[in-house]
Amino acid sequence: MQPRTLFRIVSVAEAVTWTALLIAIILRATGGEVPFFFAVGLAHGVVFFAFVASTVVVGLNQRWPWWLVLVTALTSIPPYGTVVMDAVLERTGRLRGGWRRHASDDPRDARWVDRTLRFFLLRPWLFVVVLVVVIALLTVVALIAGPPGR
Repeated sequence: MQPRTLFRIVSVAEAVTWTALLIAIILRATGGEVPFFFAVGLAHGVVFFAFVASTVVVGLNQRWPWWLVLVTALTSIPPYGTVVMDAVLERTGRLRGGWRRHASDDPRDARWVDRTLRFFLLRPWLFVVVLVVVIALLTVVALIAGPPGR
């Protein structure tokens, strides 16, 4: 799976969970019974964290400037912002290229961040496990903190 594909899948998943959450919020606001509200909110939260994690990983791999990684991560806050950002990144060529699994002549490849990224990219199952654990921990912290605006 290429960086573009990973980013697009998580970007669309974020939009889908936003849609489900908005529908649940509307149903709840109109007095409807929404027994699945917690599940929808939880799914949206998990995908939100997955989007931010994939943004950081793809941004590091594609060598985006720090401000672009930050702006891209923030697009997960408004509904459907991830889909718009995906189109912008595609149009500007920021999603082109594969994973940087091996060092090149570029001096940036000697940085600890790039070495760490390559280490995990060469061990994709370990990388997935680490990301799942991080996302699970962030989800637990968010559940303990409670819903936004509380």
